[in-house]
Amino acid sequence: MNRDIVYVLFDNGRDFILPDYYHFQHRKVSKRSTYPSSHYHRNLAYDPSVRWLEQQVAKKRVKREIIFNDPKWPIMWYLNRGGGLDMNVKQAWQQGYTGKGVVVTILDDGIEKDHPDLKKNYDEQASYDVNGHDPDPQPRYDYSNENRHGTRCAGEVAAQADNHICSVGVAYNAWIGGVRMLDGDVTDSVEAQSLGLNPQHIHVYSASWGPDDDGRTVDGPATLARKAFYDGITKGRGGLGSIFVWASGNGGRDGDNCNCDGYTNSIYTLSISSSTENGNVPWYSEACSSTLATTYSSGSGGEKQIVTTDLRKECTETHTGTSASAPLAAGLIALALQANPSMTWRDMQHIVVETAKPDNLNAADWVSNGVGKKVSHSFGFGLMDASAMVSLARNWTTVPPQHICEIRSLDHNSFHQPDHLFGNRVVPMNGKLTVPLYTDGCEGTVNHVKYLEHVQARITMTSSRRGEIQIFLTSPSLTRSTLLAKRTRDLSREGFNNWAFMTTHNWGEPAKGQWTLEIENGGSQTRTVRLRDWVLVLYGTDSHPRKSPTSVRSANNDYRRYDDWTRPHYYPFFSNFNHTVRPPPPTTTTTTTTTTTSTTTTTATTHMVDHGGSEWSRKGNGRHRTNHHRKNWESFIFGDSMNEAFASKSPAYARRKSQQLNPAAHTCVYETLAKKSNLSSNQQYPRNIRPKLTAGKLINILSFYSCLLLLCSELKEWTLVVMGTEKHPLKQNVSTPSSAASNTFTCAGVTSNGICIECKPGFFKMEEHCVAHCPEHYFGSVQAVHLAGPVQINSSKPLLHTQGVCKPCHTSCLTCRGPSLMDCFQCASGYERQADACEKTMIWDLLDPEILKHLAWAIILCIGAIIIFFVGFVIMQARERGRLCWSVKQNYIPDWTKGAYNGVSVLDDPEVDTSLSNSHDLRGKPSVFRISSTYPNIHGFRAGMVVGGRLEPAESKA
Repeated sequence: MNRDIVYVLFDNGRDFILPDYYHFQHRKVSKRSTYPSSHYHRNLAYDPSVRWLEQQVAKKRVKREIIFNDPKWPIMWYLNRGGGLDMNVKQAWQQGYTGKGVVVTILDDGIEKDHPDLKKNYDEQASYDVNGHDPDPQPRYDYSNENRHGTRCAGEVAAQADNHICSVGVAYNAWIGGVRMLDGDVTDSVEAQSLGLNPQHIHVYSASWGPDDDGRTVDGPATLARKAFYDGITKGRGGLGSIFVWASGNGGRDGDNCNCDGYTNSIYTLSISSSTENGNVPWYSEACSSTLATTYSSGSGGEKQIVTTDLRKECTETHTGTSASAPLAAGLIALALQANPSMTWRDMQHIVVETAKPDNLNAADWVSNGVGKKVSHSFGFGLMDASAMVSLARNWTTVPPQHICEIRSLDHNSFHQPDHLFGNRVVPMNGKLTVPLYTDGCEGTVNHVKYLEHVQARITMTSSRRGEIQIFLTSPSLTRSTLLAKRTRDLSREGFNNWAFMTTHNWGEPAKGQWTLEIENGGSQTRTVRLRDWVLVLYGTDSHPRKSPTSVRSANNDYRRYDDWTRPHYYPFFSNFNHTVRPPPPTTTTTTTTTTTSTTTTTATTHMVDHGGSEWSRKGNGRHRTNHHRKNWESFIFGDSMNEAFASKSPAYARRKSQQLNPAAHTCVYETLAKKSNLSSNQQYPRNIRPKLTAGKLINILSFYSCLLLLCSELKEWTLVVMGTEKHPLKQNVSTPSSAASNTFTCAGVTSNGICIECKPGFFKMEEHCVAHCPEHYFGSVQAVHLAGPVQINSSKPLLHTQGVCKPCHTSCLTCRGPSLMDCFQCASGYERQADACEKTMIWDLLDPEILKHLAWAIILCIGAIIIFFVGFVIMQARERGRLCWSVKQNYIPDWTKGAYNGVSVLDDPEVDTSLSNSHDLRGKPSVFRISSTYPNIHGFRAGMVVGGRLEPAESKA
């Protein structure tokens, strides 16, 4: 109870809280009185001017904050300290986003699935033991709890809230899984199997590992892992693309650079760095241009760390490093995916870039890029903001298709300098080499990039000490990215072999203009650095991503939800019409329209205009019309040039002309050109076209826009040309894909068999096809082609034009600039660079490995022959000496024609005549032989010894 009294007077006063209601305080009543003190305001109650009065009582009111009963919640500073210093997670929760329905998996050393703070959200379909080849990712326990990393990361994402246990996850209603893949030999196949686990079920993969952060390693995903990444972003989540979140690395103390880590350096991953409690750069953090954004983590000894679940069903307050930052980012992404599950992998990167906050982060290298976005090598675009992410995601429109424009420095310079000079670009000691490169962003081709996302510089260089190299890339908007900083521990002599250095600092900038590559050599005179080759790769879109008029659900032909049609899109020349954009009705027919000739591709842009005067009201999950004018939707088809001209006219004038043609017409336009996250050059854009658009209406439409341009003309005639097949194309017996379809956008001339005979500008002829870039073992060149047709017939001289072709390199070259042995950029397998050429790799500088193969076979054959001979010899000798059971017994048959006996025989056969009548030929030669004891007495002689050819007579028996 207090001394305040509110009462009502008949007349006005000055201290009022509502009209005729006033608030008074009695000076003799304490502010916090424990009794009513009614006698002080009795006189006031009797006053005839007062109609009503009431003594005020203090009431208990609490702020509607999110407060959990988990014991560690009060010390989770990075989620609840407020003031914009906690990534605004609670504000996202208050909007109802807790990660429900989103599946996150932790690629690590396992996850304790029965942890009381994790078991409710555990998802077995998002889990696997790659090391043990079974579905149970339970970590291996030891005395040091070495395999606690994955369980800690999992708790950051999806620890259950309000259960009186441990901590709270960022997305505490998300499903969480774990992959045990670090507790054993980590091979390319192990990584690929982990990255490709159940991509139609798992939405977000979080990884807090990579190559050694020792300041000297340059390594990245190998063949299978690269394919797993690509399959993930093209096929995962039904074509929307899997989302890979990666910790940027903990090698700051060793001077490491995360651009030497091929996982964080990939365009397919969101590389996440760390900030300390006070917004400083942690001692372990690696600075590089590929970092996209930042979350909180640990700092120096006096700063707080991360609270999460721990092994053996425990809880910890000491989780540290960028290993803790990546799972927090994965949880924030889960909140945004709940807000809009239809976002692609590139949409999510745009969301992070657009909403990251650079405020309260302290770094010396903050700069504003060409479109005003602040960016840093230590923090990327800033601290991730959960509330801003879900708010933007709710109304997000899918970005246009990704285009890739690749510019080889060789192609640019080969017309200005001799070829042999390019491979000898020496970076002077304690100096730098500057290489300018102008590009139009592949303008005029299907790969046109106007607005940038990622930028790569693929560099091949040699160096006697790699750690002394620094590399910088400056964009046409003068944004300077450090692609590689000095790494004092890197003493390698390997240089870089086509290594892709990536930067995100040019996000949103125009691609067209002069780019500058700078290479600084901090070494002495004896340490040479040579730039062999570099390629500039631009990733982006040909239209502004934030002005994209439509979106689709996936990267295939699935359309977005009907809810997405309700999102407004405004155009500058309609800004004064004051009408809301109305979506097409659900019954709108969808067709595909593409006109293609041998030289050009014409595409029509479709806009939907509502001719009804109705309003739309939101009810349930969709929008519903409040009247019956659905049938009045029309399709206006006009090109980009007419858009620009129409924009230059007065909106009021356009509105008057529109009302003259159709008084009930609305002037709101809804463009239905669908965008895909990865649209290849041979895929068409879906268009929404009203099926009953009559010729008369089309003439009126075209006349309307022609008059707006002051180019009024009358349409005399128009012809509809329909191209197709007589039979259903899917019922044809075709065993191989048609090359004509793939050549449509690259070939300027195709034979009746679908073989490309001439390529469009910007493409290279490769056998029967046209390619944007020549593959390995080939180089791009230019050849003259005769022009055929009527022009050639009427000309006295043959007409020529040039086209790109792919020609083979020398057999020793993997990549090259010409056919010669001296034109190699990279050496093929079995060759190594010596001086300016690729020579065969010799063993001991003497033996050719190819000859060694034949020599090895010769040695094997010789050894085999020797072994066979030896075995045969032993067998024959054993047979001759009677050592084998199947040996043949030989009997001595004397040859009476010879003058002497030349052999020694054992007479064991009873059939042999041993009478003395045959002994007279035992003459002249001393012989020693034994008469078997089987015959003890032969013709009166006893078996005995014959010495010197004489037989001793045996004693006669009595």
